[in-house]
Amino acid sequence: MKLNWIMKSALVIALATSLPVRADGAPPRPLPRITGLANYALYVHDMAKSLQFYKQFLGFDQPYSLNNPDGSLHMTWIKINDRQCIQLFPEKEANSDRLYHFSLETDDAAGMRDYLASKGVQVPAKINKGRIGNLEFFVKDPNGHTIEFVQYLPEGWTLANQGKFLPDTRISTSMPHIGILVDDVDVSKKFYEDVLGFTEVWRGSKNGKELNWVHEHLPYSDQFIEFMLYSQLPDPDKRGKYHHLCLEVPDIKKAKAILDQRAASIGYTKEMTIQVGINRKRQLNVYDPDGTRVEFMEPFTIDRIPAPPSTAPAPHPSQQAKQQGES
Repeated sequence: MKLNWIMKSALVIALATSLPVRADGAPPRPLPRITGLANYALYVHDMAKSLQFYKQFLGFDQPYSLNNPDGSLHMTWIKINDRQCIQLFPEKEANSDRLYHFSLETDDAAGMRDYLASKGVQVPAKINKGRIGNLEFFVKDPNGHTIEFVQYLPEGWTLANQGKFLPDTRISTSMPHIGILVDDVDVSKKFYEDVLGFTEVWRGSKNGKELNWVHEHLPYSDQFIEFMLYSQLPDPDKRGKYHHLCLEVPDIKKAKAILDQRAASIGYTKEMTIQVGINRKRQLNVYDPDGTRVEFMEPFTIDRIPAPPSTAPAPHPSQQAKQQGES
């Protein structure tokens, strides 16, 4: 059953304050607030083509970029709203996994680093103030995904540019979820739920025989991470179908009509088909030049009745992933 995010937040606080005293006699460190999905960072092969896709086709703006010391591009931003963006980095290796990292916003980066350290998570020696003025640090989840924790500071470029770079051409104004490949559900849930305070709200199956998706909501937000389950890890250049970002639209037919009008301008020829997902929401998939899926989805089910969760068993953890984790 889906919990209201306020109820979930109260539950997280209650759990954090009821933990036993640590072995060293000190009180347990509380879990700082995780308030939203901040960014989804991708490696791209052809930056010009990717910018065409995200700016000209999807209608977003590119607020700023950073260069390397030699003048080459280090990264650039595609702004979804004042607190969410897509980050694009020139690829380091051809035909590799396109997902670089995803970012979770917190209101206390230093406290989050200390909290994670107290839970046995490997953290950097200190947090960093990035080149655009926000506090940040990186950790790895059990699946090897890089997670950035970011705290927006008043003087940072993110908050300093509130209300700017938000053109009417944006196909969407919200990224409600992202998708990541997950091998062992139980291990992942221990990290995301027991450590980070996430809450499972739904799980789905394509055929009713094996579980395919698990939705884990952030503790202080209605945004979530979608676990994309597998028994055999896809090849690196085939993971864009699974590693995806979702953009919410109020009317999928109107969104498709806009995309149909813009497709020729960037030479987009892939078929765009509206469908109803297992979650009973209308959705439409498009793919960027590197094959990363951008999923458009309406916020409600077709009849406003929630789709029931699946009771199918999760796939067995793959030996391939275990071997990679040991290497």
